[in-house]
Amino acid sequence: MLEDKLLVWKLRRGSKDALRAIYEKYRDDLLRIAAGLLRERGLAEDVVHEVFIAFAASAASFTLTGSLRGYLTTCVANKARNINRTMSRQKTVGLDEIDPPVSGMRRPDEWIIYDEQFQQVCSAMAQLPFEQSEAVVLRIQGAMKFRDIAKLQQTSTKTALSRYRYGLDKLRSILKSEVIK
Repeated sequence: MLEDKLLVWKLRRGSKDALRAIYEKYRDDLLRIAAGLLRERGLAEDVVHEVFIAFAASAASFTLTGSLRGYLTTCVANKARNINRTMSRQKTVGLDEIDPPVSGMRRPDEWIIYDEQFQQVCSAMAQLPFEQSEAVVLRIQGAMKFRDIAKLQQTSTKTALSRYRYGLDKLRSILKSEVIK
């Protein structure tokens, strides 16, 4: 938190190194969150880049009042929500068209296992209502508190908690039924 405040302070004074440090610190987490919400790697990367472009453009007037990670996560989630709304009006994407998210270096044998598991989870997440899927992704991958998720979803904290709990229950049920097959 203190490191983030120092980086924001430097960024407000025009430090490109501070922006790079913030980007490198949060990029992977934000990509995972965006990929979880959008289920498409290319779009997830675009969202994260657009958020950082907007963040850099407003750096001179930006004031950090809470967690920088929380702020950036909220920006990514809002952008992803807007894209999901637009896409739901335009077309439906088949599960075969979904790209896995960007992540750290793995061995080839780990990638095979990871890719299969990711496809199963992604398929199960696609079966959840968006509000539940969003709550699960923001809580697990975004490490957001339920009150922050509720604020983002414009609901009560109990509703956000319920969406998360019901989402996890449905995921367990869906994934158990796939194991039995």
